[in-house]
Amino acid sequence: MKIALIGDIHANLPALEAVLADARAQAVEAVWNIGDFVGYGPHPEEVVQRCMREDMPAVIGNYDRKTLNYADKGVKTKNPLKQMAFAWASAQLSPSSRAYLRSLPEQLRLETQGWQALLCHASPASLKEHLTPQTPDARLRELAELAAAALIICGHSHQPFARQVDGAWFINTGSVGRPDDGDPRACYALLELAPGRLAVEHRRLEYDVERAVNEIRARGLPAEFGEMLRQGRALEQIR
Repeated sequence: MKIALIGDIHANLPALEAVLADARAQAVEAVWNIGDFVGYGPHPEEVVQRCMREDMPAVIGNYDRKTLNYADKGVKTKNPLKQMAFAWASAQLSPSSRAYLRSLPEQLRLETQGWQALLCHASPASLKEHLTPQTPDARLRELAELAAAALIICGHSHQPFARQVDGAWFINTGSVGRPDDGDPRACYALLELAPGRLAVEHRRLEYDVERAVNEIRARGLPAEFGEMLRQGRALEQIR
C-alpha cells in the first residue's frame, strides 16, 4: 500500500496541488495529513476546502489552532508579522472550514498492512516539540514508548527525515508549502507498506512559486511572506 504523508502546507495552494498531482502519479491509495493547513500563505480557505474534498485522515497543527483561537482571544507573539499572519488567516476562513479544523484531533491512530501508526503534528508529547534529524535517540525512545506505535508520523520542524529507533519508525513529512531548509521545492513523504516491510522516500517537487508570491502580493500580505517561499527559509531567517 502506498501512502502520501503530507503536512505544513501553510496556505500554499500551488504547492499542495503539485504534491497531490505527484502523489496521484505515484498511485497512492491514501493521503495522511499532519496539520498546519494555514499560516503565512495566501490560500487558507482554498487549502482547507481542498483537503476536505480529498477526505484525508488529518490532525490539527499549532498554526491551525492559533488561527482558530485568534478571533476569541488573540495570539501572544512579539513579532507583528506573525500576528498579522494569524489575524489575516482567521478572517479568511469560512464557517465550514473553521468547523472542520476544530473537529480535528491532536493525534490520530491508524492501522494498515499490520502496521500501527500514530499521526501527530509535532511529537507524541507536544504540539510544539521539534523533531529533527538531530533529535537524540534517547528522546525518540521516550516518545516511541509514549506513542505505543510502530510508525510515528510527524512534521512541525519542516525538516524531513526517517529514522528507526528500537523498532519504531519516526517519519517527518517535511513541509509542502513552507520549506525552511533553503530548498524552496515542495516536500512530502511517499510511504510504501506491506506486512513486516516498509519503504519511505521524501520527494521534492518544483511548483509555481511565483504564482504563490504574486497571490501574497495581491492579497496585501507582507513581502517577507513571499520571500520565505522564494528562499525556502523561515521568517526569522528572512528578516
